Amino acid sequence: MGSSVLSMQGRGRNTRPGLAPARRATSLTSLLVCALALSASVAVRAAETDDSLGAGVEERRGIHVMMGAKSAVPEVERLIETAAALGLNWIILEVNTRFAYQSHPEVAEPDSMDAADARRLAKLARENDIRLVPQYQCLGHQSWREHIGALLRAHPEFNEAPGLDPASEGFYCMSWCPNHPDINALVFDLFDELIDAFEADAFHVGMDEVFVLGRCERCKGTPNAELFAKAVNDYHAHLVGRRGVEMQMWGDRFLNAETMGYSDYDASENDTWQAIDMIPKDIVMCDWHYGPRDDYPSVRYFQQKGFRVWPAGWNNEEAVRQLIEVSRKDATEKMLGYLATTWTSLEDVATVLAAEQAKKNNRHLGRVAACVSLAAELLQQE
Repeated sequence: MGSSVLSMQGRGRNTRPGLAPARRATSLTSLLVCALALSASVAVRAAETDDSLGAGVEERRGIHVMMGAKSAVPEVERLIETAAALGLNWIILEVNTRFAYQSHPEVAEPDSMDAADARRLAKLARENDIRLVPQYQCLGHQSWREHIGALLRAHPEFNEAPGLDPASEGFYCMSWCPNHPDINALVFDLFDELIDAFEADAFHVGMDEVFVLGRCERCKGTPNAELFAKAVNDYHAHLVGRRGVEMQMWGDRFLNAETMGYSDYDASENDTWQAIDMIPKDIVMCDWHYGPRDDYPSVRYFQQKGFRVWPAGWNNEEAVRQLIEVSRKDATEKMLGYLATTWTSLEDVATVLAAEQAKKNNRHLGRVAACVSLAAELLQQE
């Protein structure tokens, strides 16, 4: 965006909520009815494969949740077991600075989980046939409102635009500078600790809704697409090239908001979308859209560009229906499945998921049952 204060305009259209250190909670029932019930319904085909995915490739039935303090570790354990009962097979755990990093303890929030916790979670996930993937939110989302994240608090020299006031009305999130000579060495240490602790074979780098870019003296004059592509390629070189893990990320910055007809949250109006032709094709694009539409052209677009795509929805029943229908309509072997996002506390997610599993036939959960039936019907269509 062009102004010094990032606009929140358009948030009510087809956008996701602000990604704060503790995400803004909406009605828990509304949030989980569609996203989690939809994932649960896929369990109908838990032992099957989908022709659109290619022979022998199991459909990814995933859920994305956010790590809280160390006290939330038992909730992750409960989530893993409940998710397995629901037929889910992937969990993206957004850890960020909620980990007791040994290489850079200054970038960890107080009372964070440690490597022993992560190893225990990884073991439990394997026992339940679930792929547990750690996420570290890269580049953007380094603050929320006046709260500056642990990394930029400890290393303000990495701030892409230190002159911007995060407490200003309408300001969104800070970013780190992709060209700072010391940022990658630190971030790669964090990547490595998470990969080793979780014994992970995939890693999610976030990178959604990056609005603050090209502001500092190192970055001014360089097109935003090149800056964004540099960051993506740097992370890919380390994760895929050096560590040999799958790289996943949110796909919104690669979409042209004008041509796609999306908002400036789930697509780009600051020209980062041109970076799509500057990055490796083996990155998994998590293509999130939360509002109802007749079409989601990005789902086809990513496949046409050679990327595997993992569509992601949230809490709107109509939008979930339409996203699933569009995703499956012309799916190629690059269509991976469905990812449910939650954007509320991990404790709430684990609690409601467990309750829904125990009471899945209860008429009082009418909207849940409606979403389950809807998704089951859609997913069994040829």
